[in-house]
Amino acid sequence: ATKPQLPLSLCANYPLYVSSAFRGGCTDIICCVLFIVVILGYMAVGILAWLYGPLWGPALVIAMVVSFLFLLLLRFIAPVMVWVLIFGVLAVGAYGIYHCWWEYDNYRKSAVSITDIGFTTDFKVYLQVKETWLAFLIILSVVEGILLLTLIFLRTRILIAIALIQESSKAVSHMMSTLFYPLITFVLLVVCVAYWGITALYLATSGIPVYKVVALNSTQDNCGQIGGNETCDPQVNYSWCRSARCIFIKYNNEGLLQRNLFNLQIYNVVAFLWCVNFVIAMGQCSLAGAFASYYWSLNKPSDIPTFPLSQAFIRTIRYHVGSLAFGALILTLIQIIRIILEYLDHKTRAAQNPCSRFLMCCLKCCFWCLEKFIKFLNRNAYIMIAVYGKNFCVSAKNAFMLLMRNIVRVVVLDKVTDLLLFFGKMLVVGGVGVLAFFFFSGRIRLPGSNFRTEMLNYYWMPIIVVVVGAYLIAHGFFSVYSMCVDTLFLCFLEDLERHDGTMQKPYYMSKNLMKILNKKNRGPKNGKGKD
Repeated sequence: ATKPQLPLSLCANYPLYVSSAFRGGCTDIICCVLFIVVILGYMAVGILAWLYGPLWGPALVIAMVVSFLFLLLLRFIAPVMVWVLIFGVLAVGAYGIYHCWWEYDNYRKSAVSITDIGFTTDFKVYLQVKETWLAFLIILSVVEGILLLTLIFLRTRILIAIALIQESSKAVSHMMSTLFYPLITFVLLVVCVAYWGITALYLATSGIPVYKVVALNSTQDNCGQIGGNETCDPQVNYSWCRSARCIFIKYNNEGLLQRNLFNLQIYNVVAFLWCVNFVIAMGQCSLAGAFASYYWSLNKPSDIPTFPLSQAFIRTIRYHVGSLAFGALILTLIQIIRIILEYLDHKTRAAQNPCSRFLMCCLKCCFWCLEKFIKFLNRNAYIMIAVYGKNFCVSAKNAFMLLMRNIVRVVVLDKVTDLLLFFGKMLVVGGVGVLAFFFFSGRIRLPGSNFRTEMLNYYWMPIIVVVVGAYLIAHGFFSVYSMCVDTLFLCFLEDLERHDGTMQKPYYMSKNLMKILNKKNRGPKNGKGKD
């Protein structure tokens, strides 16, 4: 029998992958060189800023642990966790309906109605009338009904989503290092943000400080001779005028660097956005390469590479820097346009008429949608780059056409999976947020802790910080699962189109997915894969 054909970049021992290094187009090569030049220029700007500038020198851990434990639980009991999340949302909605009915029943005999109250800024008053709770009851009942109908009609799609999550759990279990890759991305992003912030700070404070002497009381002694235009040394004491003070005015704007500070700040922002988008793209492509090597393995897990994530990362750095830089550049240009629109809107808001405000709102909305679309297209293009090793434009076109040919599966299956992962993320953030509330409000105390709630003026501020930090950490961990699901889903679509279950072209999907889709391999294949 003929050996089944795999994507060139994922064949055994990657014998043909070297040839894919020459598949990049001129655009990718030029973009790669341009990105390297920009990075070198970015470093030069930072060095100039530092040379001419002054010499400045526990709940989040819980969120990380909870996210990691949740992913481990999802690995072993994915169906149970998914259905618990779904029925948990339905149970919360049912309790909300019951509570609204209970409140409505309590205020039903009250003579006060919402027409008697009218409009008031005290919203607590509205909670004391029956019409408010009746409106809440109707809204929650409609939402609950929609959720139930969705669950009934999309139960098969949910089963496919569960199968994809289970398959993703198996892939992650064979590549546990992928769960910690967001830490690398986080460190690189922190480096980018810190470099941008420090460079901007040093650029803003570059140059020689200019001090001028000012008399606080010109009628005292000989202080009338001070006009406020003379430069001074802050270390000199003006004994002949006790009210004289040497005050900092500005930094000297003479010199080539100081005259081009605005241009350097613009360059700093553009290079910062490009670096951030490139770091995110590099992480997505590396994870996609690792997970794709799992899907296209004939015998799982024996055919999986020894260090799949490391190999995928090396391939990404070796072959795909230009493609990733090109995709990141497109996204950066759109983000710059959005920043310019926000700046113009802020500066001209007082002079805008209703027509111009409507036009500005439409432009901002259009570019926001365009940014979301480019992020979605780039994400799938990076997956195709990791699988086939082609340049960005070809990979983006192939990914887009593949998704359009399976638009129903994309809309239903992929979004249902994203929704389930979002529920898990909210569960982690909500649990950490509740613990933070009880701790900072003084309702619970840790043994051996000297913290008291009286030490905080506003205990809501640390709670908000903890919730935001917990969300970012949970997003980092769940992004691995999301990338795994998207990669396996795209490989799954390729598998369906390229193979038909014969001995020459067997399916590479798991037996569970073949069972749900009523697919099967009609003959034994070379090296029968394990489920």
